[in-house]
Amino acid sequence: MTEKSKCSDCGSKRLKEDYGRGEVYCEDCGLVLDDKIIDEGMEWRAFTHEESQEKARTGSSHSYTRVDKNLSTEIDQFGRDSRGKKLSSEKKAKMNSITRWHKRLIYSDSKARNLSVALSQLKRMSSVLGLSQSVMEETSRLYRRILEKGLVKGRVIEEILVATLYIVCRKRGIPRTLEELSDVAGSGASEKAIGRTYRMLKSELNLDVPLPDPAEFVPRYAAKLELSGTIQQKAKRILKEAKEKRIVSGKGPTGVAAAALYLAAKMEGEKRTQKEVSEAASVTEVTIRNRYRELKENIALEKI
Repeated sequence: MTEKSKCSDCGSKRLKEDYGRGEVYCEDCGLVLDDKIIDEGMEWRAFTHEESQEKARTGSSHSYTRVDKNLSTEIDQFGRDSRGKKLSSEKKAKMNSITRWHKRLIYSDSKARNLSVALSQLKRMSSVLGLSQSVMEETSRLYRRILEKGLVKGRVIEEILVATLYIVCRKRGIPRTLEELSDVAGSGASEKAIGRTYRMLKSELNLDVPLPDPAEFVPRYAAKLELSGTIQQKAKRILKEAKEKRIVSGKGPTGVAAAALYLAAKMEGEKRTQKEVSEAASVTEVTIRNRYRELKENIALEKI
């Protein structure tokens, strides 16, 4: 992809890449901006996994979400020899035995086994929460660091993993609460224990984790309540004003975000009940009433 974002002649941003000619040109004036671009895509197609494996000339990409980081050698599982012929039952049994021993060698030490369990859990949790591959990669890297420092020893894997994922979500501004993550983790980790683990990791690794911003939760709650974009923007302006006046200091971000949405919806005539808002944000109606009262009393709403 070319680094040029607009035409140097007419200023248009309508740039077109023609991989056949190896050119980038402006659709408005026709100026050729680059004539040596390279098509980085594959020049072949595959319709089955077997075809893809056969035609590929490189291995899988490096990934921290795999125990071996995708760097170890794998034994073919298709039961065929180098010429594509099926193996006899005797040779197949022998290959299966070799494959089992190969896998045992990869997970031969306690750290590898611990990592295998943690990464499997991480994959499941990320799927449920809809988290991206980059979040999984960063969480995997941090978990490996924790494992190397021996901070996992004597602790429940799920507690360490959830605390690690919570740190990554906080650093990336992803609106996920400790309660949500502990619910997805299952019975193996309690919210209270995860909270203690999070504080321990933060201290031991000297991590700078930003405070959660209530505005990050607004889009999620607004979607659940089916509120318009206008309400969301107004709620964010309310929160910005509240932050400047230090009204939200020390308050739970979910309760503040829910109260700001409730207030904004009320101002715009898209009313929602406190019960509806409390269910969407998983906070009590009492919390919403208290935060709502604080916002209403301390912010000049006519300027919002």
